[in-house]
Amino acid sequence: QVQLVESGGGLVQPGGSLRLSCAASGITFSSYRLGWYRQTPGKQRELVAAITKQGSTNYADSVKGRFTLSRDNTKNTVYLQMNSLKPEDTAVYYCNAAYASYGVEYWGTGTLVTVSS
Repeated sequence: QVQLVESGGGLVQPGGSLRLSCAASGITFSSYRLGWYRQTPGKQRELVAAITKQGSTNYADSVKGRFTLSRDNTKNTVYLQMNSLKPEDTAVYYCNAAYASYGVEYWGTGTLVTVSS
């Protein structure tokens, strides 16, 4: 059974930082592309950042220079370090693991990030 368990969300003031974690089980973690997506009410889920199995990263323009994505294959965990947070970063953040060759992907249940004073 595949599980992606997110943690680290919460309430933070503008300019603050949070680190999200996503712990995976039930998959060959090192073989998967991993990503963080976010969604706000009434909007489509959007890609925040992704990292390939080789370690290459890409980021949404809105978070470049503020967010850093990393993976630890020894712990089956992917991290999203979020700095200089803005109110517009408020969303539910979802972890994603995808294996394109097999056409499979998995989602976590989401963790809420609220940026507000």
